[in-house]
Amino acid sequence: MLVRGFPLDRWLAQVYGNEADVLKGRQMPSHMSGRSVNQVSWSSVIGPQLPQAVGTAYAMKLRKEPHVALAFMGDGATSEPDFHSAMNFAGVWKVPCVFVCQNNGWSISVPTAKQTRSATIAIKGYAYGVRGVRVDGNDVLAVYRTVKEAADRARSGGGTTLIECVTYRIGAHSSSDDPTRYRSNEEVETWKKKDPVARFERYLRRADLLDDAKRATMEREIQDEISAAIAKTEPLPPPRRETLFDDVYAALPSHLQDERAELLAGTPAPGAHGGH
Repeated sequence: MLVRGFPLDRWLAQVYGNEADVLKGRQMPSHMSGRSVNQVSWSSVIGPQLPQAVGTAYAMKLRKEPHVALAFMGDGATSEPDFHSAMNFAGVWKVPCVFVCQNNGWSISVPTAKQTRSATIAIKGYAYGVRGVRVDGNDVLAVYRTVKEAADRARSGGGTTLIECVTYRIGAHSSSDDPTRYRSNEEVETWKKKDPVARFERYLRRADLLDDAKRATMEREIQDEISAAIAKTEPLPPPRRETLFDDVYAALPSHLQDERAELLAGTPAPGAHGGH
């Protein structure tokens, strides 16, 4: 969203759910979205965003629009029914869609080898007529090239691609997860050496595109930008109460107009205590 031009302060407003939040405080903090940059919120339930993406891509195809639907998932989602429904629809209708699977090796505490017998995630696409590609998920440039090729292919009528980005989850899945119970510290330390950010930094330094001075300047500018956005966003109040009635009907029905007026006036609506 930020790369596409979504303002950082408005992005942070979705974390706080305050009056500057374009979603009016109705989403969870890690489910950012914005119509201005064509970013659709995903679901906490594993996988339902995939058939939604395929449906969007199908609409793009019908309208002959030069767009591509890009859908993200974890490795665990490929064992969910929604994944297979999406793959089948995408293959049959040859829609302009790109699926990106972040295979970090763990579906919380379940290793990939225990949730599927497929040799890879990417190979699952071929059964449905969807091209499958496996890429080093910790190589920034390789991922960019692979996704760009898939998007170009989709726009030219070549159909859907399933990209498996092989990576690793260094930290815990959540604050309630204790990864030391199901994996070794040696495994984690091995993957830490493959950190994609540090790896890309080494590449930039070898290409004489980055040095200590440039890095220090960049970090200072980014930190200043973040601090300014927080200072602007954090003090804002919650969304106004009347926004409860927004985004439900194109034209608000009369009974909701009455309830909205009563809410603003501070009086209870008829039947408010007895239910409807």
